[in-house]
Amino acid sequence: MKSIATRRIVAAAAVLATASLALSACTGTADSAAGPKVTLKLVAADYGTGPTNTSQKYWEDIAAAFHKANPSITVKVQTINWNDFDTQVQTMVQNKQYPDVTEGDYYTTYAKEGLLYPATSVLSNPGNLLSAFKQQGSYNGVQYGLPFTTSSRTLFYNKALFTKAGISDAPKTWADIQTDASKISALGKIGFGLPFGSEEAQAEALLWTMGNDGGYQDGGKYTINSQANIETFQFLNKLVAAGDTEPNPASQNRTDLWQTFAQGQVGMINGSPGLVPIIQKAAVLKDSDWASVQIAGKNGPLEKTLGVCDNVAAFKANGHQAAIKKFLDFTYQDANQLTFDREYDLLPATNSGAKALANDPLFGGFIKGLPNSVQYPSDTTWPQLKTKIQQTIGTAITSNPKPALDQLQTASQAAS
Repeated sequence: MKSIATRRIVAAAAVLATASLALSACTGTADSAAGPKVTLKLVAADYGTGPTNTSQKYWEDIAAAFHKANPSITVKVQTINWNDFDTQVQTMVQNKQYPDVTEGDYYTTYAKEGLLYPATSVLSNPGNLLSAFKQQGSYNGVQYGLPFTTSSRTLFYNKALFTKAGISDAPKTWADIQTDASKISALGKIGFGLPFGSEEAQAEALLWTMGNDGGYQDGGKYTINSQANIETFQFLNKLVAAGDTEPNPASQNRTDLWQTFAQGQVGMINGSPGLVPIIQKAAVLKDSDWASVQIAGKNGPLEKTLGVCDNVAAFKANGHQAAIKKFLDFTYQDANQLTFDREYDLLPATNSGAKALANDPLFGGFIKGLPNSVQYPSDTTWPQLKTKIQQTIGTAITSNPKPALDQLQTASQAAS
């Protein structure tokens, strides 16, 4: 498995290679005489962990390579901290300071307001986008959100702790999790890490409810307080009450618990590719000390998993459709997709990109789950409801879950 440093070197080399290929491919065909100069405004979420790998650098490299191939089009890049991205883009739109392209979360409200180009107008080959995310990116049957980066979830477990606890196999069912977590807790470690804090409680909740054939919606209608979901949280209540999780899981965020897993203090936890570099950076667990497998469900491993994508949206206000299409066609080339994914430990959003990484030792297992992945709801209710879930659903794992789930179901109907 590649180290972070190695992946970063590969990523940097890929950026340079992309620029070089773009130049050689476009020799003699530059569009300097094709018409007036156009400046595109790109606003993207920052996935970086610091100055050395900020998303600003990635997008500026893409913009520079694109400009060399298309001299009449300049792309101005602005990146925003992920936590502030949606709020700041909303403010831009409200002030009619429209970007041309955004890459981050929510697009549905802008699609509903008629502000966006459909995918077919700004991408030459939208059929290369992963079909699993087409519905998630659609509004009224038309795709407006173009997945740019994706992620899926697997169950990570500490093989070293399993061996010490006398456990021979990875858990496949909830009963296995309960038994294994109890044995690991007896070693003075956290049996199962449950990050139900506000960072990503909506993801953890969905992974568990999927294990009991539940979820947030059924047939497009919210079913948060379904009997299946109530039973799921009753199981989690037992796990917490037995002391087989970390203390106060409702206040524990994903990032913090991933760090704890990387320190060898957690037996099992649900995670994405982003957990891998945390493990490697901590340098406590060797590659042989941990593994990831399919999420354990109530009666067996899940054939599906949570699939998350962040979307590109193309705004119509500035009338730059042709320039946007050129830029997105360039951006969605495999070399550029793979550079981004390797730099930020995410997954591709295209069929060709996924195929290129299918056998990758880091990404392969996660990519396998993408075709059968389940996405968050894509209606305009979801952004507001997601925040409510993040703030309150943690209470459902430490007390009778029905009142909390009833409250969220009421909130889903009120926001519709």
